[in-house]
Amino acid sequence: MIPFVRRAGLVLLAFLALSTVRSSILQAQQRLLLPEGTVLTVDTDERLDSGTMREGQDFTTTVQDSVRVDGYTVIPAGSEIVGQVTLVRPADDRESGVLGVEFSTLRLPDGSATAIDGKLTSTDPAERRQIEARGDARVVLVGGRRGVGATIGAIGAGQADDPVSGVLGALGALLSEGSDVEVPAGTTLAVQLERPVVLTARGAPALRPDAFTIYTSEETIRAAQEALRQRGYYRGPADGRLSEATQRALLAFQVDNGVLATGNLDGRTAELLGLSVGVAAALTPGEASFVRRTAQSLVTRWRDYVGIASNGRMDARPYDPAEVELYFAFSGFTDNAGLYEQIVRASGNVDGLGAASGALIEAARRVDAAIEPVRLPARTEDTWNQVRRVLGDLDPEYARE
Repeated sequence: MIPFVRRAGLVLLAFLALSTVRSSILQAQQRLLLPEGTVLTVDTDERLDSGTMREGQDFTTTVQDSVRVDGYTVIPAGSEIVGQVTLVRPADDRESGVLGVEFSTLRLPDGSATAIDGKLTSTDPAERRQIEARGDARVVLVGGRRGVGATIGAIGAGQADDPVSGVLGALGALLSEGSDVEVPAGTTLAVQLERPVVLTARGAPALRPDAFTIYTSEETIRAAQEALRQRGYYRGPADGRLSEATQRALLAFQVDNGVLATGNLDGRTAELLGLSVGVAAALTPGEASFVRRTAQSLVTRWRDYVGIASNGRMDARPYDPAEVELYFAFSGFTDNAGLYEQIVRASGNVDGLGAASGALIEAARRVDAAIEPVRLPARTEDTWNQVRRVLGDLDPEYARE
């Protein structure tokens, strides 16, 4: 028989172990709110065509990048968002086709499903400005237009015998192309939530901010509101609420700073506003632009110093191979810096941005190696050191080299 004290100790240990497991489960099942107005980007799984689709028909889209709330993944990459066709007007000889869609279900990779209320929107800056300027705006797809054909039309009551006449009237001259909506499979669409969704947190929180980490805490939103107010984008109270006015201010700030225009308080936007939300995975668009422009000036200055014409013509004299090699290294880094800036402005994939940042650092190291046997003019050396300082903020290890 087990002594009473020993039995009590075993019971206590079992209780503590059970409590630890229960605490871990509760932490793993933390519920987080994806707020109203959040914009999710998805890719279509099938072709959308106003000439063949019918009202009420379902279609699926796929979330390509994980969506995180305050660092925790709530929508893993590969999740599906199911949409329905709500409006179809095939093209005829006089008018382009029109296709209206809504989104109703989020399906996660584990098979669970959550009802959502989502509408089509746009991440194009000009189109989003128009959408946000009209509270009654409804985005429909119109045949023959640029990209996926997203055009803003205000849905009215219409006539009793033609319920979509209000839409067609609002589109006006945009219907003059005479083509059906043809959205190929794999086209990126933007889905905006019209009501909040509560989802389960998955895994450990991400440490690095990116375009797909959405911050919703009152403290972070309040800090963003204050930062937006200082920059002239926001006039409302710093109350920590993600209001429509706050989202409009975020959208305008994103458009002006060349990042993905969603209206979400994401990691890249928080960084640009100067908020402390984590460790940077990439340069800001402004920093990337500075590196690219500075590299371009270095190429031009070094080419002139070495004596190579802009069309590549070289004089009939001996050239120092090390100086020519450095010219190639500067040129290669400039091309890499241009690609990097494009990636920073267009992508929010944190792993991809990290890889691009590492590739840019390696390109800089190739320049460093080419500089070693060459005696640089003081001005050229100072300019390259400016680039190195910016890259050093991105990679502390490089800063120590």
